[in-house]
Amino acid sequence: MIKAMTAAVLRRKFIDFFKRHGHAEIKSAPLVPENDPTCLFTTAGMHPLVPFLLGEKHPAGQRLTDVQKCLRTGDIDEVGDPFHLTFFEMLGNWSLGDYFKAEAIAMSYEFLTAELGFGPEQIKVTCFAGDENSPRDNEAAAYWRQHGIPEQNITFLGKKDNWWGPAGQTGPCGPDTEMFVPLDRPDCGPDCGPACGCGKWVEIWNDVFMQYNKTADGQYVPLEKPNVDTGMGVERVTAFMQGVRSAYETELFRGIFAKIMALAGNPEANHTSRSARIVAEHLRASTFLIGDGVKPSNVDQGYVLRRLIRRAIREARKLGITEMFTTSVADVVIAEYGDVYQELRQNADFIRDELRREEDQFGKTLENGTREFNKLVDKFPPHLENKVISGRKAFNLYETYGFPLELTQEMAAERGFTVDEKGFQEEYAKHQELSRAGAMQKFKGGLADQSDRTAALHTATHLLHKALRTVLNENVAQAGSNITAERLRFDFTYEDKMTPEQIAQAEAIVNAQISRDLPVTCEEMSLEEAKKRGAIGLFESKYGEVVKLYTIGDFSMEICGGPHAPRTGGMGHFRILKEESSSRGVRRIKAVLE
Repeated sequence: MIKAMTAAVLRRKFIDFFKRHGHAEIKSAPLVPENDPTCLFTTAGMHPLVPFLLGEKHPAGQRLTDVQKCLRTGDIDEVGDPFHLTFFEMLGNWSLGDYFKAEAIAMSYEFLTAELGFGPEQIKVTCFAGDENSPRDNEAAAYWRQHGIPEQNITFLGKKDNWWGPAGQTGPCGPDTEMFVPLDRPDCGPDCGPACGCGKWVEIWNDVFMQYNKTADGQYVPLEKPNVDTGMGVERVTAFMQGVRSAYETELFRGIFAKIMALAGNPEANHTSRSARIVAEHLRASTFLIGDGVKPSNVDQGYVLRRLIRRAIREARKLGITEMFTTSVADVVIAEYGDVYQELRQNADFIRDELRREEDQFGKTLENGTREFNKLVDKFPPHLENKVISGRKAFNLYETYGFPLELTQEMAAERGFTVDEKGFQEEYAKHQELSRAGAMQKFKGGLADQSDRTAALHTATHLLHKALRTVLNENVAQAGSNITAERLRFDFTYEDKMTPEQIAQAEAIVNAQISRDLPVTCEEMSLEEAKKRGAIGLFESKYGEVVKLYTIGDFSMEICGGPHAPRTGGMGHFRILKEESSSRGVRRIKAVLE
């Protein structure tokens, strides 16, 4: 019998199950990936583990499990329906060259049946159908049959449905097997199942078998040590286990909706309200993003955060909330998630300050937008009968001042105008296409490039970090980095613009250490031991209690998990291209090795 349970019970049940099966529990990585130029955010549980899936040794061993914070931006405009979320939690277990299909499927089956209470007849699975590059995955299907999944509940599908990767043009990839369970609704017909798309069958889990490496010439070469990567969404499974239609109806959002209803003075501002869902979802996501150090800005992660906050504010106004309110909702998120994600409580004041500042700034932006709107309509001759605001002008108000089309239409109607809605949608579509093209260009390199070039640039960030602490002050701390094969980008906490003399001094220090041909060594130890040795490191929570400590000669000692050069000699000449502001209190350096 299916066991009703809360998200907290599900999280603990999953982690404890895999710990009993020899997996080490690791902490969730931050929402901003470390040294990965290919993604703005951590989008899946496997994302922080890419170096280890590619062969690097993980400090915690070969069997891992965790609950990972994730954020995906592709569906922001869809949030408001019962299903879409930007922020979500992903349960996962991994084998890094240890067990493979037989053990992974056995554990998945055991968890679904013994822990969640599904009968084998309630579970349908899909396996890879095979193509010219790799064979039909009869092996996975055979293991499911051994565990009692009926033959009619096993479906073979193509690469579109049952294949993962590679993330870029090359890299690890392989077939997957997906598990589906039924909603309480009639079949759509005799062939109702995961492939029919009627919505009755819900994907609950996915086991990815990374057994190939796709090469630059398109070959699929079997990996010497294949890996297993699985993913189970907390929100989706919690809703299913509670017999409700969406995560918005579970305890994950109940307290947030209660606060929104109280602020609005309106009991209809609940989980059925599209505006209330947007406010709840976007402010939950924003709280987690700020908790991981992201500040609202006009670029990269900060731009997405700003968009989430401002969309929440606009929708809140539709509900009747006109006073400052974002911190009140954030307080609920912090209270309800703080035990699981302690960084929310540790950074609570920072979260409130950033939300308060952004909400205040957006209020002023709306005032400026209103003035711009009035200037626009005042230019029309008073006697003109057919007064139409063009789609381009309406889109400019949206893009520059955050005016949604509905607000522009409402204000236009008050002045006797209409808005060219079709023209607005055309401008919006062009904007989306440009954004997608830019994203494809930005992220075309694939996940976590592990080349010698990026390893050298990664090592250079350690040298730069120590150089900045020497030139500026010891309180300078890394606030993020982004590395491609061509350059490094390093964000650090510092209030003032660096002088040309300081930049030259930092460059000279880095190049001096490169000239010394220092060895780069790695040791595994407890987090406490690394701290006692005086190590620094921004992303220490990513690796749990056992960390990797990279030491560069007698110069630098830093907790890290990325690729590194074996020595500093031969890395090239370090040159800073630009030093600029990234956000309040954070500076950014772009540099190259020549």
